[in-house]
Amino acid sequence: MSVLAEFSMTPLDKGESVSKYVARSLEIIADSGVPYKLGPMGTCLEGEWDAVLGVITKCYQRMSADCNRISVSIRIDARQGREGRLTGKIRKVQDTLGRELNT
Repeated sequence: MSVLAEFSMTPLDKGESVSKYVARSLEIIADSGVPYKLGPMGTCLEGEWDAVLGVITKCYQRMSADCNRISVSIRIDARQGREGRLTGKIRKVQDTLGRELNT
């Protein structure tokens, strides 16, 4: 089952600036080989269920090593027989509009 999973993970006990914690998660994501797209409020991953959820789990395990309270939000779109949706869904909307959008 191929999935798109958008998630955000934020420590709640580390003050206002948490970019160093987010950066650690992005290292895990980039090293995983799972296709991803970083956004301003979360990261979207595309791949097989186990691979995608495995990456999110590794990010959680790394953050929980030194964070006592973590907010996690995950949205998943599971669809059989479809790949390339990480960019394809955006391209489809742009084609419908006949122009490029800020992405």
